[in-house]
Amino acid sequence: MRLRCKVNGEALEADDVWPGESLLYVLRERLGLPGSKNACEQGECGSCTVYLDGVPVCSCLVAAGQVEGHEVTTVEGLADGDRLDPVQQAFVEKGAVQCGFCTPGLIVATHDLLERRCQPSDPEIREALAGNLCRCTGYEKILDAVRLAADRKAAS
Repeated sequence: MRLRCKVNGEALEADDVWPGESLLYVLRERLGLPGSKNACEQGECGSCTVYLDGVPVCSCLVAAGQVEGHEVTTVEGLADGDRLDPVQQAFVEKGAVQCGFCTPGLIVATHDLLERRCQPSDPEIREALAGNLCRCTGYEKILDAVRLAADRKAAS
């Protein structure tokens, strides 16, 4: 099938897509967007989290055929050109990126949390990020980054 969808604000097409292949595969291998990571392929680690029509999803669990005509935003799409999204900037500043494999999913999950709740409590942050696993156990710096991004969002 020819897949037509909007990715990071741009109308894109991919040819010869098998409708059952994952959105993650389409993003990484067909559209050249490597930000979303391929780790568990079972929706358990969250490293492939993207927005699908504004809702965070594990792109490894979404079939390409389900994306036809829809809008996807990846971690690459959160930045404004060369200017990082405030969540991305906070992760960099707090060193919450260790190996970086889980980072894209954590950033999208944090971005979603802060869109819904400007000043989340620590339990709310932990609940929102519960579906994202960091194998480097760098959770304290991740929490620091979320708090920094939340503080900056509240101040703006």
